Amino acid sequence: MTVKASANAIDETGGRRTFLGEALVHLALIVATIAALYPVLWVISLAFSRASDPSAHVLPVPRGLSLEHFRAVTETHDAAGRWLFGRQLANSLVVSIATAAVGIAIATPAAYALARFRFVGKERGVWLLMATQMFPGVATLVPLYLILQGLHLLDSKAGLVLVYATTSVPFCVMQLRSAFESIPVDLEEAAMVDGASRFQAFRMVALPAARPAIAVTALFAFMSAWNEFILAATLLSRQEAFTLPVALQRYVGEHGAAWGHFAAGAIIVSIPVMALFYVAQRHIVSGLTSGGVKG
Repeated sequence: MTVKASANAIDETGGRRTFLGEALVHLALIVATIAALYPVLWVISLAFSRASDPSAHVLPVPRGLSLEHFRAVTETHDAAGRWLFGRQLANSLVVSIATAAVGIAIATPAAYALARFRFVGKERGVWLLMATQMFPGVATLVPLYLILQGLHLLDSKAGLVLVYATTSVPFCVMQLRSAFESIPVDLEEAAMVDGASRFQAFRMVALPAARPAIAVTALFAFMSAWNEFILAATLLSRQEAFTLPVALQRYVGEHGAAWGHFAAGAIIVSIPVMALFYVAQRHIVSGLTSGGVKG
């Protein structure tokens, strides 16, 4: 009886400690979630409020629901009466999609070659690709500007895609190389034994297996181009050539800021990325872990 009583006391004590530990973990997670969502809730509150300036109150609740900030952002027109916001939205979409497409098109065969073949300069090439990721884009801003000026590509979507590709291609190569290395070589060798060529094994075996990694890499390349501001603000000078981040910055000036318009624009800019994450969430989960396990 004494042994049973001691065991029950230990179980009750351990149960209390486990419950207390889980409660503290959940409390910490709730606090962290509130801290992360609080600025987002303020942006939403400002976007749907009638007032343009934030007022001093703790709860981010809109003061008078209104869509006037969204209308002011989306209904902007240039001097010729053309829909300016629509052109800027199209610029962002074209540049971001083209950047992702160029990065994936160049990086996929390059990453496969780095993962499967041995050749002179392979290791040094990998180190050079990694070195390019250590420098921010602004470090090369002056030479890039001069190059685009010489090619007459300033204020153009093609010039912006060319600039963004200089960073997206190395990133995509490094990401996809790990994905191809995680695919067993035996699968391709079996296909070649059955009569497939190296290219057919790549197209019919390696590419489908690496599809989740390709999807998540393309998404990150799209996001980097979609959210980029400094290079676009420097290389673009005409309003009709602006991308959305550059257009959004115009609401915050030296002598004042239209915070309601800025918040509404921030929500609009975030919608395509959130939609892409929702559509590609299955590929994102599998793609992020594709290079974690080999064999």
